[in-house]
Amino acid sequence: MSEQKKINLGITGMTCAACSTRIEKVLNKIDGVEAQVNLAMESARIQYDPMKINTEGIEERINKLGYGVEKETAELDILGMTCAACSTRIEKVLNKMDGVEQASVNLANETGQVEYRPGLLEVEEIIARIQKLGYDAELRGDRENKQSQKDQQIKQQRVKLLISAVLSFPLLIMMANHLFGLPLPHILMNPWIQLTLATPVQFVIGWQFYEGAYKNLTNKTANMDVLVALGTSAAYFYSVAELIRSIIQPVVPNLYFETSAVLITLILLGKYFETVAKGRTTQAISGLLNLQAKEATVLKNGEETRIPVDQVEVDDLVLVKPGEKFPVDGVITEGRTTADESMITGESLPVEKSLHDQVIGSTINKNGSVRMRATKVGKDTALSHIIKVVEEAQGSKAPIQRLADIISGYFVPIVVGIAVVTFLLWITVINSGELALALEASIAVLVIACPCALGLATPTSVMVGTGKGAEMGILYKGGEYLETTHKLDTIVFDKTGTITKGEPEVTEFLGENERVLNLLMSAEAQSEHPLADAIVKYGRTKHGELLQVDHFEAIPGYGIEADIQNERILVGTRKLLEKEGIDFSKYEITMEEWESQGKTAMLIAVNDEIAGVIAVADQVKPESREALATLKALGMELIMLTGDNKRTAQAIAAEVGIDRVIAGVIPEEKADHIDQIKQQGKRVAMVGDGINDAPALATADIGIAIGTGTDVAIETADLTILGGDLNLIAKAIELSMKTMKNIRQNLFWALFYNSAGIPIAAAGLLAPWLAGAAMAFSSVSVVSNSLRLKRVKI
Repeated sequence: MSEQKKINLGITGMTCAACSTRIEKVLNKIDGVEAQVNLAMESARIQYDPMKINTEGIEERINKLGYGVEKETAELDILGMTCAACSTRIEKVLNKMDGVEQASVNLANETGQVEYRPGLLEVEEIIARIQKLGYDAELRGDRENKQSQKDQQIKQQRVKLLISAVLSFPLLIMMANHLFGLPLPHILMNPWIQLTLATPVQFVIGWQFYEGAYKNLTNKTANMDVLVALGTSAAYFYSVAELIRSIIQPVVPNLYFETSAVLITLILLGKYFETVAKGRTTQAISGLLNLQAKEATVLKNGEETRIPVDQVEVDDLVLVKPGEKFPVDGVITEGRTTADESMITGESLPVEKSLHDQVIGSTINKNGSVRMRATKVGKDTALSHIIKVVEEAQGSKAPIQRLADIISGYFVPIVVGIAVVTFLLWITVINSGELALALEASIAVLVIACPCALGLATPTSVMVGTGKGAEMGILYKGGEYLETTHKLDTIVFDKTGTITKGEPEVTEFLGENERVLNLLMSAEAQSEHPLADAIVKYGRTKHGELLQVDHFEAIPGYGIEADIQNERILVGTRKLLEKEGIDFSKYEITMEEWESQGKTAMLIAVNDEIAGVIAVADQVKPESREALATLKALGMELIMLTGDNKRTAQAIAAEVGIDRVIAGVIPEEKADHIDQIKQQGKRVAMVGDGINDAPALATADIGIAIGTGTDVAIETADLTILGGDLNLIAKAIELSMKTMKNIRQNLFWALFYNSAGIPIAAAGLLAPWLAGAAMAFSSVSVVSNSLRLKRVKI
């Protein structure tokens, strides 16, 4: 009889005692199951026979009844992963754990998301299982501390690399002597000096490879660490054995200390570049968190109290003064103002707010003192939700696996096997009993197969490719994004600040006489509204004259009123002139035409008579049409995704040649739309510039930020276009194609040298020092081929 197991499951969807009774009755009818369902606790305590049914079967029966089983998601930081084999191994093991619904491990971000059933499994058990595999894990903690830890890790690796390079340089000169017969300082010929230089590189600097190899071997897997540890150890210990033999017998030792030391230094170089790239991934979240208001003025019992924003509660009354941030999401209960919501919505025009209007936490109160009632606080605010979406998108599994790591997964055990077979053949068949010759042949196999070139094949091409991109104004956040960009087939654009300039400009002006412009710009110069700034700027370009303003008043929701040199000026909406009884019918058709083009039209009246009309709009960037036409020619599907109204969005889309428009989208929904497009089998890039675009940028296969946009959008994106020139998107795709071609060439040559050299080494025709030289030459050829990318024309 098998041992009974006990679990506690959280049950969702129960509304009354009939529900709990039904679930309990059905579960108890299952062979091997005893269940007690608690309606108040919304849980089920179940004892079952694992030989007769598993937890998935129990959950399936509950689901069939129309109820659900609670699941939780653990966000983990996972330390110690070095390649795709590591993340794949962890993910595979976690997904086999009883109680785990789905596990996803992200190598680039060093994070994991585990969806599990809390009644079957605890977070501590998940962490313990990861630790048993030889890695470390912890619940995702404070962002600033994590970034500090990453910075410290990069600093430590940099120091180790520099120390290794300093110690290896004299040994590198020794290698040059072997190859070219260069004269050497006498002190470098001393084998004890070579031993002294090589030992700390091998066992202090290179200890990480031994640790990695041990972890993988104990879990019955192998990665590059195994081959690096074996190859360098073979060269080092063979040299030590030769040194001891020279003490016992008067012979010149064959030393290969330089092979092991230089190899470790080169591998460390590649590891350092990977760590630097991964170290940038949490900065976007830190940037979002920094946007949040720190304090709020809460009104209690008629008194103003300044408190930390995390202490604000739902329904608290909050006073927000001009220039301050709205601390949380809420509703205006007293006063009028305009709010700069560009940090959230990406739209440049301030939004007028009055009684009962909603405001978004962390946006800026421009020019009025208001009172608001808090409706969403803490993790429920719009900004917090955006942060959560970005976190989830960044923590999800990356679709790209390092090709070199995949190859090494098969390559490493094969090479080790060949080395062992070579040793056995030499010592038993070819030269029976000759340990030195057998050892020399097997070491030559390990050394020539050591994956230095394989390890450098991708990082060097990525380095050069990203460097060339930077010279062109194209910034890739990491190599994986450079690899993915060429696979894109769909590009989604935000409108404001991406296709358009992101700031309002006067596009049309009709005035009854020349003085109208002077009166208009003089009145608008008193206003803080961005539309006013655009009008004043326009007036200056037309050499308008600023006049003395005797009286000015902003009329919220309508426009402005001013007295200038005994003349009364009104500028604003139809409602304003209707309220004053002023006939503007002569400009009605003109206004409708401009508004159909997505422009904001305002009427001008002087002394209660219509005097003109002016239109302000966010203009399309000059290069947008050409850039989008180029992308269409590359076969890309182009989509506009914007929070703006449908009429304006379609007018802009028609102007630049975009056929599909998704308009009126709130910030939280942008990522969902991107995900829906991806589910159609598309490879999607999102191009944006605002904070509201951050979740969509993170969700897309490639997030492309415009360099003139917000810092958070830039940090969240995988690729940044400096200066906002959309023509660089097509060049980024082409550069990705060229780089991937270069990487494939590198991998071919790296494997070619190994594949060609292994049989020669196994046959005893290649001394270990020649094997080391061949290994070094393969590295040089890979680096040289990568450098060719600098001369490629894009």
